[in-house]
Amino acid sequence: MANDLTGKRVAFLGAGKMGGIILQALLKNGLLSAKSTCATVAHEERAKALAEKLKVKVGTNNAEAAKGADIIVIGVKPQVVEDVIREISEHVSPKQLIVSVAASVPTSMIERNLPPNVPVIRAMPNTPCLMAAGMTAVCKGKHATAEHVALTCHMFDVVGRTVVVDEKHMDAVTALSASGPAYIYIILESLAEAGVKVGLPRDIATLLAAQTTLGAAKVVLETGDHPALLKDAVTTPAGCTIDAIMELEEGKLRVTLIKAVVKAAQRAKELAYG
Repeated sequence: MANDLTGKRVAFLGAGKMGGIILQALLKNGLLSAKSTCATVAHEERAKALAEKLKVKVGTNNAEAAKGADIIVIGVKPQVVEDVIREISEHVSPKQLIVSVAASVPTSMIERNLPPNVPVIRAMPNTPCLMAAGMTAVCKGKHATAEHVALTCHMFDVVGRTVVVDEKHMDAVTALSASGPAYIYIILESLAEAGVKVGLPRDIATLLAAQTTLGAAKVVLETGDHPALLKDAVTTPAGCTIDAIMELEEGKLRVTLIKAVVKAAQRAKELAYG
């Protein structure tokens, strides 16, 4: 299986929120052709609307979609993954690649419901994939190869950045980067509210908060510097920033964020299907 998608037949089983985002991005960027791509959704009306929008074949029969596909992307809700895998099992062979984006579903559960030796990759993207600014962690099952991992990363590079991890870290990934946008939105909203409190119009306060968040993240990614060093560079002696930081420390912002991620990771582990 080559490390690109040229000529690959890809089936998206569950082209809902995340699956739909990835499918649209791959089509938009020319990595997939409409004629070699198909998708499934739960309802006929949704299938017709999506087919018209994306110009690909969209149906409601997962087994039919899986037949002949080189890559099968599982994008259904976690609680129905096992049912879908059983539904398509007789149409799957080791020549195909299964890529699951379902949260809290281990590769072992998928593998045991498939014929022997079928390669399975697990991916955990996040919602900023919608803006091609996502973060996706990828891990492999016991039958997947480095080539399968590379192909999957190539797919998700279209919607942001990718990183390869051991599967034992996927609950932590879910807690940090998959749930992470929600934490950032709370912080961003709070900064905007603070701007309003000190007299800024709400639209300007929100713009300032959002662009500042985006810019700070970009500096970390592009310089590779530790966030603490970058924070210190903004903090002058007896200035405004150090007073603000003191308030954040007194409010236990750091430990609250750490505890939030730990709690989310524990919950992800509890929710593991299979």
